[in-house]
Amino acid sequence: MTNPMTASHPQPLRRVLGGVVAAMLALPLALGACGTDDGGQATGDGKVELSFFWWGGEARAQLTEQALALYTSKHPNVTFKKTWQANQGYFDKLATLTAGNDAPDIFQIDDNYLAEYATRNVTADLSEYTKSGKLDTSKFQKGLVEYGTVDGKLAGLAMGENTQGLVFNKAKLDAAGVAVPKTGQTWEEHIAWAKDAAVKTKLAGTMDPSADYKAFWVWLRQNGKEFYNGKELGFTQEDVQKWFELWKGARDTQATPSPDVIHEGNATDVTKQLVVTNKALTSWVWANQLPELQKNTKDDLGVIAYPGDASKQWARASMYFSVYRGSKNKDVAADVLNFLANDPEAGKILGTDRGLPSNLDIRTQVAATTDNAAMKESIQVTTELGKNFGPAPTVPPKGHSTVRSELIKAAEEAQYGRATPQKAAEQFFTAAQAAIKR
Repeated sequence: MTNPMTASHPQPLRRVLGGVVAAMLALPLALGACGTDDGGQATGDGKVELSFFWWGGEARAQLTEQALALYTSKHPNVTFKKTWQANQGYFDKLATLTAGNDAPDIFQIDDNYLAEYATRNVTADLSEYTKSGKLDTSKFQKGLVEYGTVDGKLAGLAMGENTQGLVFNKAKLDAAGVAVPKTGQTWEEHIAWAKDAAVKTKLAGTMDPSADYKAFWVWLRQNGKEFYNGKELGFTQEDVQKWFELWKGARDTQATPSPDVIHEGNATDVTKQLVVTNKALTSWVWANQLPELQKNTKDDLGVIAYPGDASKQWARASMYFSVYRGSKNKDVAADVLNFLANDPEAGKILGTDRGLPSNLDIRTQVAATTDNAAMKESIQVTTELGKNFGPAPTVPPKGHSTVRSELIKAAEEAQYGRATPQKAAEQFFTAAQAAIKR
C-alpha cells in the first residue's frame, strides 16, 4: 500500500464534489459518518462521544481502534465515533466537513496541509495544554514539537517521527565486495561511490533523487538555504539549476538508472522502490520506512543518513493528530492525544505504524520488545541521528503538495533530456512560486 507518511494528497479545496463521492464510497459502512454538528456529543449523564477520523489501511485501523478501546476501558465515560479510509479522497472529505462546520473532534493530518488548516483556524491551539502539563511533550524531540507549530500555535501533536534515510541493498553490495555507503559522504562522493558500485554489481548505483523534495531540501540546508522562508521560497532558480546539474552529471556517468526506471521510482509507492525491485542499489526514502521495504525483498537492507552534513536533517513529524477548534470537548480530546502519545500500553499497541513513537521512552520500549530487525535498525538510526539534529524548519506553507508535484514534473524534463537543467529549473521555480501564492 502507499505509505501514508509520504503520500502526496490532492488539493483539499479542489474537486470537492468529486472528492466527496470518492471518499464516501471508500468509507467503511460499518463505521458511520464522521463528526457531529456540535463537534462532539456530551450527554446529561456526563458521557462524551468524540468523533475520530484518520486515513490508512486495515492494519492501522485495527491498531487505532484497539488503542481507543483501551482509552475507553480506562475512561468509561468517553467513547468514539471512528471513521477511517484510504489515502485517496481523505483530504477532500476533511475539507467538506470543515467547510460545513462538521469537522471531527480529532483528525489525522500531515505536513502537506497542517499550515493550511491552522491558518484557516480549523485546528485548536494545543499549546495551552502543553503549558498546563495536560499534554506532555517533555519526552519528544524539541524539533518534533516545533514542526507542529504554525504562527506560534501548536496546531498538531506529532504521533510519529521520521527523518530522511538512504536505504541500500547490503546483500548485493557484500556479494560484489563493494563497501556500503557511509553517513558523512559528500554528495559528490556518493555519486562516485554509486558509479563504482554500478560497474561492480551491474546495477545502477543510486536512484536519481533530483525529483525528490526531501533530498533537495536537505541539500539546500547544507548549503545555507531553506526550502521555505515563512510563506516564501527559500531558494533561488540558480539553486535549482545547480541541483539538477549535479544529477545530470550522475546520469551521464551511468551512476543512476535510465530515465524510464527513474520515472518508475518517482511514481511508485514505498513497496516498489528501486532498492526493492532490484533496479538500483539505493532508494531515497524516510528512515522509518525500512521495515516496509524489508518486507518486500529477501535481500538484507541497511539505512543511513542522506549525504553531506547529517546535522542538517531534522525530526520530522510523519503525521499529526489535530483537534477541531470548534469541538465542544477539546479538553477531553487533548487528554486522548496525551494518552495515545505517552501511555506505555497504547504505545505497545500502536508501535511504529505512524512512524517512530514521538515519546522517546515509548520508542525505547518498542525497540526492546519488537522482534522486527528492520524496525530495530530504523529506530536505532533515527535515534542516533537525533542526537545531532539541527533546528527544525518551519512547517511547509499552503501549496506545498503542488510544489512537490511540480518538482517531479520539472526534474523529469531534465532526466529525459527534454529540457536543460537551466530550463527545467526555470519551469519549477516559476510553478513553485505560483503554487504558494495561489
